[in-house]
Amino acid sequence: MSAAPGPRPVVVLIGPPGSGKSKVGRILAAGLGVTVRDTDADVEARAGKPVSEIFVDDGEPRFRELEREAVLAALEEHGGVLSLGGGAVMDPVTQEALTAYAAGGGHVVFIDVPLAIAAQRVGMNQARPLLLGNPRAQWQKLMSERRPTYERLATLTVVSSERPGEHVAREIVDALGLELTAGELADPKHEQKH
Repeated sequence: MSAAPGPRPVVVLIGPPGSGKSKVGRILAAGLGVTVRDTDADVEARAGKPVSEIFVDDGEPRFRELEREAVLAALEEHGGVLSLGGGAVMDPVTQEALTAYAAGGGHVVFIDVPLAIAAQRVGMNQARPLLLGNPRAQWQKLMSERRPTYERLATLTVVSSERPGEHVAREIVDALGLELTAGELADPKHEQKH
């Protein structure tokens, strides 16, 4: 007899750098009364160093291996909102796991964003090693490679544009018929500053 399955994420967020996955994830989790988990943070915790250092010290293949392990573990263990790193979906094993999750009723949300908005959000962020050099051109190249995969895996696509994260989160909640435990959707990070 096999063990009962663990918790499943309420929603998995995918999308490019600068789409707002982290912010929308925080807002959704707070509104739904669950925790948020970011696979990039999981990778950093496991490696004991930032993603940018993993790329420099260990190379992208090692980062992708750690990322795949983090995604698979989170899909099995995490019962809240799960935010994936922008390139995680390009791994075939991760694609299979997300497809199975969605086939079992899971929600994979592609947060899309126009280049102009992503460029403003990402800027010259050195913590994003795949965007070094010319971030706009690199982002555009990554999106042309990744967009078909994001679209194929998504059970819902929302566009973040210049809208506040709370509005994007509201669109997700309404489209998926999720039930809020908090009265409103608000960014807990923003509330802590006041």
